[in-house]
Amino acid sequence: MKWNVIRIRTTRDAEEYVGSILFDLGFDGIEIVDTVQLTEREKKAMFIDFLPELDDNDRSAVVTCYTEEDADVSARVSEILSEIESYKDFVDFGELTIETGVTEDKDWINNWKQYFKSFRVDEDIVIKPTWEPMKEEYKDALVVEIDPGTAFGTGSHETTRLVILNMKKYIKPGQSMLDIGTGSGILSIIGHKLGLLDCTGTDIDPIAVEVAKENATVNHIPLYDGSLTEPFPGKVSFVCGNMLDDEAFCVPFEERKYPIVVANILADVIIPLAPLVKRFLEPGGIFISSGIIYLKEEEVRQALLACGYEILEVTHMKDWASFVVKLPD
Repeated sequence: MKWNVIRIRTTRDAEEYVGSILFDLGFDGIEIVDTVQLTEREKKAMFIDFLPELDDNDRSAVVTCYTEEDADVSARVSEILSEIESYKDFVDFGELTIETGVTEDKDWINNWKQYFKSFRVDEDIVIKPTWEPMKEEYKDALVVEIDPGTAFGTGSHETTRLVILNMKKYIKPGQSMLDIGTGSGILSIIGHKLGLLDCTGTDIDPIAVEVAKENATVNHIPLYDGSLTEPFPGKVSFVCGNMLDDEAFCVPFEERKYPIVVANILADVIIPLAPLVKRFLEPGGIFISSGIIYLKEEEVRQALLACGYEILEVTHMKDWASFVVKLPD
Protein backbone atom coordinates (compact mmCIF):
# COMPACT_ATOMS: atom_id res chain seq x y z
CA MET A 1 0.00 0.00 0.00
CA LYS A 2 1.14 3.53 -0.76
CA TRP A 3 0.50 6.67 1.27
CA ASN A 4 0.14 10.32 0.36
CA VAL A 5 2.60 12.55 2.19
CA ILE A 6 1.72 16.12 3.19
CA ARG A 7 4.76 18.11 4.36
CA ILE A 8 4.16 21.54 5.93
CA ARG A 9 7.10 23.94 6.25
CA THR A 10 6.48 26.35 9.10
CA THR A 11 8.18 27.69 12.27
CA ARG A 12 9.11 26.24 15.64
CA ASP A 13 6.61 28.63 17.27
CA ALA A 14 3.80 27.24 15.12
CA GLU A 15 4.67 23.52 15.02
CA GLU A 16 2.45 22.58 17.98
CA TYR A 17 -0.48 24.52 16.52
CA VAL A 18 -0.03 22.73 13.19
CA GLY A 19 0.18 19.38 14.99
CA SER A 20 -2.98 20.09 16.94
CA ILE A 21 -4.82 21.11 13.77
CA LEU A 22 -3.77 17.90 12.03
CA PHE A 23 -4.92 15.76 14.95
CA ASP A 24 -8.27 17.58 15.00
CA LEU A 25 -8.62 16.85 11.28
CA GLY A 26 -8.10 13.15 11.91
CA PHE A 27 -4.46 12.70 10.92
CA ASP A 28 -2.43 10.15 12.91
CA GLY A 29 1.32 9.57 13.13
CA ILE A 30 2.46 13.18 12.81
CA GLU A 31 6.19 13.80 12.47
CA ILE A 32 7.88 17.06 13.53
CA VAL A 33 11.46 17.97 12.60
CA ASP A 34 13.04 21.09 14.11
CA THR A 35 16.26 22.36 15.69
CA VAL A 36 15.13 22.31 19.34
CA GLN A 37 17.89 20.72 21.43
CA LEU A 38 16.93 18.02 23.93
CA THR A 39 16.98 19.00 27.59
CA GLU A 40 19.40 17.28 29.97
CA ARG A 41 16.47 15.38 31.45
CA GLU A 42 15.33 14.18 28.02
CA LYS A 43 18.90 13.28 27.08
CA LYS A 44 19.33 11.07 30.17
CA ALA A 45 15.92 9.44 29.70
CA MET A 46 16.88 8.49 26.14
CA PHE A 47 20.42 7.35 27.12
CA ILE A 48 22.17 9.59 24.60
CA ASP A 49 25.90 10.22 25.09
CA PHE A 50 26.25 13.35 23.00
CA LEU A 51 24.12 15.51 20.74
CA PRO A 52 24.81 17.19 17.41
CA GLU A 53 25.33 20.95 17.40
CA LEU A 54 22.12 22.64 16.32
CA ASP A 55 21.65 26.18 15.04
CA ASP A 56 19.35 27.83 17.56
CA ASN A 57 18.88 30.73 15.16
CA ASP A 58 17.15 28.39 12.74
CA ARG A 59 13.49 28.81 13.67
CA SER A 60 12.13 26.59 10.90
CA ALA A 61 10.19 23.37 11.41
CA VAL A 62 8.66 20.74 9.16
CA VAL A 63 5.47 18.93 10.12
CA THR A 64 4.61 15.81 8.11
CA CYS A 65 1.42 13.76 8.02
CA TYR A 66 0.02 10.97 5.83
CA THR A 67 -3.26 10.01 4.15
CA GLU A 68 -4.47 6.86 2.41
CA GLU A 69 -3.61 6.46 -1.25
CA ASP A 70 -7.18 7.06 -2.43
CA ALA A 71 -7.72 10.22 -0.36
CA ASP A 72 -8.33 13.58 -2.05
CA VAL A 73 -5.01 15.26 -1.20
CA SER A 74 -6.01 18.66 -2.57
CA ALA A 75 -9.11 18.70 -0.41
CA ARG A 76 -7.12 17.71 2.67
CA VAL A 77 -4.55 20.45 2.03
CA SER A 78 -7.37 22.97 1.68
CA GLU A 79 -8.77 21.83 5.05
CA ILE A 80 -5.38 22.30 6.69
CA LEU A 81 -4.89 25.78 5.24
CA SER A 82 -8.40 26.80 6.22
CA GLU A 83 -7.82 25.82 9.85
CA ILE A 84 -4.41 27.51 9.94
CA GLU A 85 -5.96 30.73 8.66
CA SER A 86 -7.86 31.18 11.93
CA TYR A 87 -4.58 31.25 13.90
CA LYS A 88 -2.59 33.58 11.65
CA ASP A 89 -3.36 36.74 13.60
CA PHE A 90 -1.41 35.59 16.66
CA VAL A 91 0.96 32.84 15.46
CA ASP A 92 3.86 33.22 13.03
CA PHE A 93 3.64 30.32 10.59
CA GLY A 94 6.64 31.49 8.58
CA GLU A 95 6.82 30.54 4.91
CA LEU A 96 3.93 28.07 5.29
CA THR A 97 4.55 26.07 2.16
CA ILE A 98 3.00 22.66 1.65
CA GLU A 99 4.55 19.86 -0.38
CA THR A 100 2.83 16.62 -1.30
CA GLY A 101 4.14 13.28 -2.48
CA VAL A 102 3.71 9.53 -2.27
CA THR A 103 5.57 7.00 -0.15
CA GLU A 104 5.37 3.23 0.10
CA ASP A 105 4.10 1.47 3.22
CA LYS A 106 7.35 -0.25 4.16
CA ASP A 107 8.00 -2.75 6.92
CA TRP A 108 10.24 -0.43 8.91
CA ILE A 109 10.54 -2.89 11.81
CA ASN A 110 12.06 -5.64 9.65
CA ASN A 111 13.75 -3.88 6.72
CA TRP A 112 17.00 -3.47 8.69
CA LYS A 113 17.46 -7.24 8.60
CA GLN A 114 18.92 -7.06 5.10
CA TYR A 115 21.98 -5.37 6.64
CA PHE A 116 22.52 -7.84 9.52
CA LYS A 117 24.63 -10.73 8.28
CA SER A 118 26.55 -13.53 9.99
CA PHE A 119 30.02 -12.49 11.11
CA ARG A 120 32.91 -13.58 13.31
CA VAL A 121 33.61 -11.66 16.50
CA ASP A 122 36.96 -13.43 16.50
CA GLU A 123 38.30 -16.80 15.38
CA ASP A 124 36.08 -18.65 17.88
CA ILE A 125 32.75 -16.82 18.09
CA VAL A 126 30.22 -16.36 15.29
CA ILE A 127 27.08 -14.23 15.54
CA LYS A 128 24.36 -15.46 13.18
CA PRO A 129 20.92 -13.97 12.51
CA THR A 130 18.20 -16.49 13.28
CA TRP A 131 16.82 -16.18 9.75
CA GLU A 132 20.09 -17.15 8.03
CA PRO A 133 20.96 -20.83 7.42
CA MET A 134 23.95 -22.34 9.22
CA LYS A 135 27.13 -22.38 7.12
CA GLU A 136 29.52 -25.30 6.96
CA GLU A 137 32.43 -23.02 7.78
CA TYR A 138 30.92 -22.33 11.21
CA LYS A 139 30.70 -25.96 12.32
CA ASP A 140 33.67 -25.67 14.72
CA ALA A 141 32.77 -22.19 16.04
CA LEU A 142 30.78 -21.07 19.04
CA VAL A 143 27.66 -19.90 17.19
CA VAL A 144 25.20 -17.49 18.78
CA GLU A 145 21.89 -17.01 16.98
CA ILE A 146 20.33 -13.59 17.49
CA ASP A 147 17.18 -11.77 16.47
CA PRO A 148 17.44 -8.47 18.34
CA GLY A 149 14.01 -7.25 17.23
CA THR A 150 13.73 -3.73 18.65
CA ALA A 151 16.31 -4.41 21.39
CA PHE A 152 19.95 -3.33 21.19
CA GLY A 153 22.56 -5.97 20.54
CA THR A 154 23.42 -7.73 17.29
CA GLY A 155 27.03 -8.08 18.40
CA SER A 156 28.28 -6.16 15.39
CA HIS A 157 28.64 -2.80 17.16
CA GLU A 158 32.11 -2.02 18.48
CA THR A 159 30.83 -1.61 22.04
CA THR A 160 29.38 -5.12 22.13
CA ARG A 161 32.41 -6.69 20.51
CA LEU A 162 34.68 -5.05 23.07
CA VAL A 163 32.72 -6.62 25.92
CA ILE A 164 32.65 -10.04 24.27
CA LEU A 165 36.41 -10.03 23.75
CA ASN A 166 37.00 -8.94 27.34
CA MET A 167 34.59 -11.58 28.63
CA LYS A 168 36.66 -14.23 26.87
CA LYS A 169 39.75 -13.00 28.68
CA TYR A 170 38.37 -12.64 32.18
CA ILE A 171 35.50 -15.05 32.85
CA LYS A 172 36.16 -18.55 34.13
CA PRO A 173 33.91 -21.59 33.62
CA GLY A 174 31.65 -22.20 36.59
CA GLN A 175 31.30 -18.52 37.52
CA SER A 176 28.07 -16.53 37.65
CA MET A 177 27.56 -13.26 35.76
CA LEU A 178 25.27 -10.26 36.03
CA ASP A 179 24.54 -8.51 32.71
CA ILE A 180 23.16 -5.00 33.29
CA GLY A 181 21.30 -3.53 30.30
CA THR A 182 21.08 -6.89 28.56
CA GLY A 183 19.26 -5.69 25.42
CA SER A 184 18.95 -8.69 23.11
CA GLY A 185 20.56 -10.91 25.77
CA ILE A 186 23.61 -11.53 23.61
CA LEU A 187 26.20 -11.17 26.40
CA SER A 188 24.36 -13.51 28.75
CA ILE A 189 23.95 -16.06 25.96
CA ILE A 190 27.63 -15.89 25.07
CA GLY A 191 28.53 -16.14 28.76
CA HIS A 192 26.48 -19.33 29.01
CA LYS A 193 28.17 -20.77 25.93
CA LEU A 194 31.57 -19.91 27.41
CA GLY A 195 30.82 -22.13 30.38
CA LEU A 196 29.40 -19.84 33.05
CA LEU A 197 27.34 -21.48 35.77
CA ASP A 198 24.42 -19.07 35.33
CA CYS A 199 23.74 -15.61 33.94
CA THR A 200 21.22 -12.95 34.94
CA GLY A 201 20.38 -10.16 32.51
CA THR A 202 18.49 -7.02 33.50
CA ASP A 203 16.96 -4.27 31.38
CA ILE A 204 14.66 -1.32 31.96
CA ASP A 205 12.77 -2.18 28.74
CA PRO A 206 10.23 -5.00 29.10
CA ILE A 207 10.35 -5.62 25.34
CA ALA A 208 14.11 -6.17 25.53
CA VAL A 209 13.59 -8.70 28.33
CA GLU A 210 11.13 -10.66 26.21
CA VAL A 211 13.47 -10.51 23.19
CA ALA A 212 16.34 -11.79 25.35
CA LYS A 213 14.23 -14.72 26.54
CA GLU A 214 13.32 -15.59 22.95
CA ASN A 215 16.98 -15.47 21.91
CA ALA A 216 17.98 -17.74 24.79
CA THR A 217 15.34 -20.24 23.70
CA VAL A 218 16.57 -20.11 20.09
CA ASN A 219 20.04 -20.97 21.41
CA HIS A 220 18.62 -23.91 23.39
CA ILE A 221 19.42 -22.33 26.76
CA PRO A 222 16.92 -23.07 29.57
CA LEU A 223 15.25 -20.07 31.19
CA TYR A 224 14.98 -19.59 34.95
CA ASP A 225 12.36 -17.46 36.73
CA GLY A 226 12.90 -18.27 40.39
CA SER A 227 14.84 -16.59 43.22
CA LEU A 228 17.88 -14.66 42.03
CA THR A 229 19.71 -14.96 45.34
CA GLU A 230 20.69 -18.58 44.71
CA PRO A 231 22.59 -20.23 41.80
CA PHE A 232 20.56 -21.80 38.97
CA PRO A 233 23.10 -23.98 37.13
CA GLY A 234 22.92 -24.22 33.36
CA LYS A 235 20.22 -21.56 32.99
CA VAL A 236 19.81 -17.86 32.26
CA SER A 237 17.35 -15.40 33.74
CA PHE A 238 16.14 -12.08 32.35
CA VAL A 239 14.33 -9.56 34.55
CA CYS A 240 12.95 -6.06 34.02
CA GLY A 241 13.86 -3.20 36.33
CA ASN A 242 15.84 0.01 36.79
CA MET A 243 18.74 -0.35 39.22
CA LEU A 244 19.35 3.38 39.41
CA ASP A 245 15.81 4.20 40.53
CA ASP A 246 14.56 1.10 42.34
CA GLU A 247 16.43 0.09 45.47
CA ALA A 248 14.23 -2.96 46.03
CA PHE A 249 15.16 -4.26 42.58
CA CYS A 250 18.84 -4.21 43.59
CA VAL A 251 18.46 -6.32 46.75
CA PRO A 252 18.72 -9.83 45.22
CA PHE A 253 21.89 -8.91 43.30
CA GLU A 254 23.50 -7.43 46.39
CA GLU A 255 22.67 -10.55 48.39
CA ARG A 256 23.96 -12.87 45.67
CA LYS A 257 27.30 -11.19 44.80
CA TYR A 258 28.97 -11.95 41.46
CA PRO A 259 32.54 -12.54 40.29
CA ILE A 260 31.67 -10.92 36.94
CA VAL A 261 29.40 -7.95 36.14
CA VAL A 262 29.10 -6.56 32.61
CA ALA A 263 27.36 -3.42 31.40
CA ASN A 264 27.29 -2.37 27.77
CA ILE A 265 25.25 0.81 28.09
CA LEU A 266 26.53 4.39 27.79
CA ALA A 267 28.97 6.53 29.75
CA ASP A 268 26.25 8.65 31.34
CA VAL A 269 24.71 5.49 32.78
CA ILE A 270 27.96 3.72 33.69
CA ILE A 271 29.12 6.67 35.83
CA PRO A 272 26.20 6.52 38.32
CA LEU A 273 26.13 2.73 38.00
CA ALA A 274 29.76 2.29 39.09
CA PRO A 275 29.21 2.65 42.86
CA LEU A 276 26.14 0.44 42.65
CA VAL A 277 28.05 -2.37 40.93
CA LYS A 278 30.46 -2.45 43.90
CA ARG A 279 27.57 -3.75 45.97
CA PHE A 280 26.99 -6.60 43.51
CA LEU A 281 30.60 -7.74 43.16
CA GLU A 282 32.32 -10.24 45.39
CA PRO A 283 35.83 -9.27 46.63
CA GLY A 284 38.20 -9.41 43.69
CA GLY A 285 35.28 -9.36 41.25
CA ILE A 286 35.58 -7.99 37.71
CA PHE A 287 33.42 -5.23 36.22
CA ILE A 288 33.52 -4.92 32.41
CA SER A 289 31.87 -1.79 31.03
CA SER A 290 31.46 -0.57 27.47
CA GLY A 291 29.43 1.82 25.36
CA ILE A 292 31.84 4.63 26.22
CA ILE A 293 32.42 7.16 23.46
CA TYR A 294 35.96 8.56 23.40
CA LEU A 295 34.74 12.00 24.51
CA LYS A 296 33.58 10.45 27.81
CA GLU A 297 36.49 8.07 28.42
CA GLU A 298 38.34 10.21 30.96
CA GLU A 299 35.13 11.04 32.81
CA VAL A 300 34.37 7.33 33.17
CA ARG A 301 37.96 6.61 34.24
CA GLN A 302 37.77 9.15 37.06
CA ALA A 303 34.39 7.83 38.20
CA LEU A 304 35.72 4.27 38.40
CA LEU A 305 38.86 5.35 40.26
CA ALA A 306 36.76 7.41 42.68
CA CYS A 307 34.85 4.23 43.53
CA GLY A 308 38.07 2.46 44.43
CA TYR A 309 38.27 0.11 41.46
CA GLU A 310 41.62 -1.04 40.12
CA ILE A 311 41.75 -0.50 36.36
CA LEU A 312 43.12 -3.67 34.76
CA GLU A 313 42.91 -2.51 31.16
CA VAL A 314 41.16 -0.22 28.72
CA THR A 315 40.50 -1.52 25.22
CA HIS A 316 39.46 0.48 22.19
CA MET A 317 37.69 -0.06 18.91
CA LYS A 318 37.19 2.95 16.63
CA ASP A 319 35.62 5.72 18.76
CA TRP A 320 34.63 3.43 21.64
CA ALA A 321 36.29 2.28 24.85
CA SER A 322 35.75 -0.57 27.28
CA PHE A 323 37.05 -0.60 30.87
CA VAL A 324 37.93 -3.76 32.78
CA VAL A 325 38.22 -3.00 36.49
CA LYS A 326 38.63 -5.06 39.62
CA LEU A 327 37.14 -4.68 43.08
CA PRO A 328 39.94 -4.98 45.65
CA ASP A 329 40.06 -8.29 47.56
